Amino acid sequence: MKFRSIMGALCAAGLVCGASAAQAAESLEVLHWWTSGGESKAVGVLKDDMQKQGYVWKDFAVAGGAGAAAMTALKTQVIAGNAPGAAQIKGPLIQEWAQQDVLVPIDPVTAGWKQSLPPEIDRIIQADGHYVAAPFSVHRVNWMWFNKAALDKVGAKVPTTWPAFFAVADKLKAAGIQPVAAGGQPWQDLTLWEDVVLSQGADFYRKAIVQLDPKTLTSPQMVNVFDTVRKIESYMDNGRTGRDWSLATAMVINGKAGVQFMGDWAKGEFSGANKQPGKDYICAPVPGTEKAYTFNVDSFVFFQQKGDEKATPGQLALAKTIMSPAFQEQFSLYKGSIPVRLDVPMDKFDACGKQSYADEQVAIKAGGYLPSLAHGMAQSDATAGAISDVVTRFMNSTQDSKSAVQALARAALTK
Repeated sequence: MKFRSIMGALCAAGLVCGASAAQAAESLEVLHWWTSGGESKAVGVLKDDMQKQGYVWKDFAVAGGAGAAAMTALKTQVIAGNAPGAAQIKGPLIQEWAQQDVLVPIDPVTAGWKQSLPPEIDRIIQADGHYVAAPFSVHRVNWMWFNKAALDKVGAKVPTTWPAFFAVADKLKAAGIQPVAAGGQPWQDLTLWEDVVLSQGADFYRKAIVQLDPKTLTSPQMVNVFDTVRKIESYMDNGRTGRDWSLATAMVINGKAGVQFMGDWAKGEFSGANKQPGKDYICAPVPGTEKAYTFNVDSFVFFQQKGDEKATPGQLALAKTIMSPAFQEQFSLYKGSIPVRLDVPMDKFDACGKQSYADEQVAIKAGGYLPSLAHGMAQSDATAGAISDVVTRFMNSTQDSKSAVQALARAALTK
């Protein structure tokens, strides 16, 4: 990446030495995929903050859950020479865009970031020693969301092992409650699959998903992963094909289903429906993953505007606002996540948020803090997509687990 020294230019432009009224009128086009109820409310906080600072927010929202449609739209805009000022990107994609020399550094507003971020995340948002992305919050992926009334109805407790989970699922089914709420989108299938991989242990997950170790990918333990996924799938309804994740969450909220496997952005939907943790719903780690934490971190990267390699005042203001403790707190309260900064007080967060933060600290120290494959944090789009195809094919067919493992190894190891 080619970065020029910009501090002098920023001061001359007024960002460091005081912004002018003309600069405050800068318009920022922002591409993101936060379109569900809880998500749109959360991003609205950022929009309001920027408008209060005098900037014009041009919303470029692209629906699509995991962001595939948004990334397609972004590529089209960049190729056309009309890149947005900021775009929601995460994981290895940040580095891929940085290598294209189309991003701008935001170093002038990053004082103290390194000390306040988990090391795994601090590395992700840098390229060639420069910060090029501002992280919003941390989502834990390996969560289950139970309808408490449904559990109470069948006299069940939250399961911590797979045998106990299937026993609860059988009770829910016998009571006429759909045991597992799910959508049929590929990223939802992959989320469930990686949850089960994680349940085999943090080391197993790291070797299989982060390192793509051939022996781990073809092990009997991986066959067991697919067997477990197949059994979980048997408790889903036939109408899940194409169902959005938030609609599956609504099934749990409304008591039509007992549990959903989903990251903690689902909590934003519960909150939006005025549901309370412990009273209306229960959040719990996926069986066998209590001491591990698969993370999904959303960030904004900042694109060159009209070929200028320097960040605009508005881009720097946006990055600074995103990482401010006050914004981090309010955004996560709406989104269902926890602040990416480790120094934000958790007093205002509910029981699920506090548990997420506590488990995060344990996982960071224990080496169980791991990037999510399903949510663009662990591998390139090409590798993740190849693995996703294997999982989706398995979950939409009668394929046996052993042949699925063979297909997994071919997909993951083909470069």
